[in-house]
Amino acid sequence: MALAGRSRVKSPWILHFDTGSCNGCDIETWALLTPVYDIERFGVVNEANPKHADVLLVTGPVTKKVEDRLRNLYSQMPEPRVVIAVGNCASTGSPFDDCYNVNGGIDRVLPVDVYVPGCAARPEAIIDGIILGLKKWRERKFAPHVEQNRSKAGEVPR
Repeated sequence: MALAGRSRVKSPWILHFDTGSCNGCDIETWALLTPVYDIERFGVVNEANPKHADVLLVTGPVTKKVEDRLRNLYSQMPEPRVVIAVGNCASTGSPFDDCYNVNGGIDRVLPVDVYVPGCAARPEAIIDGIILGLKKWRERKFAPHVEQNRSKAGEVPR
């Protein structure tokens, strides 16, 4: 593996995207960057550019207006990539599932690797979900020739 590939394994970058949430999970996600939780101790860096991101962290239900943008961000990310759905909204679309402008959870648009339940999801649960997602990402990084079954998604206990 080249030097650039090895360095990416040690420092995965996360792209956080809000698809229309109430901002509860977003506040908890941004709390991970504070010294209390310090997600960077795991080598994780929050990145705003999808071309550099390894993990897509999504909050909120998928609205019809943002569905194409979400697909576009996902397609710009390099392989291997991992999608983490944070909160009940991103996982199932609930409580906004019956709204006219909501398509449902993230899994109706993208293949989701890890679900983090909660409304709003606790920072500790989000950290557990990120660690589980990074484990799946590293497995794909070191074994790119193995066909991955993305239908078996992990769920973080509450």
